[in-house]
Amino acid sequence: MTSSASGGEWHARILRAWQLAILRFAVTLDNADRLAVTVIAREIDRLDPQHDGKADFSFFRRTSAELCAAILRPNELTPTVLRQYLARIDDERLKRAFAAAIEADQPAVSSVSKPSKHVSDLWRGLSSRSNQQL
Repeated sequence: MTSSASGGEWHARILRAWQLAILRFAVTLDNADRLAVTVIAREIDRLDPQHDGKADFSFFRRTSAELCAAILRPNELTPTVLRQYLARIDDERLKRAFAAAIEADQPAVSSVSKPSKHVSDLWRGLSSRSNQQL
């Protein structure tokens, strides 16, 4: 395994940790969880190689603050902020979990189709047991 591959995996893991921290905050609304989101966001912002750890890159800190504020104190911009974040989540399970935590409407994905007929129609056309010979 090359160092660039392991570095890419590390970046993916820290991004996933950030997303999970946001999910945890959305569920608990606990200040300690909000602070954990901020710490991870600060770490990710320092990873940008173009800025060499300078404080001027703050995408994840800014996004984290917006998300936490939208979760904690909903206002007219909240749906937009949360839907934009939802659209950025690649993992479908994480996306569904976050949508449930913030009570966002998600398109229903049903793996089992609902029967279109009443249950009483289930046995129509079959002969009754009393007519069959054993």
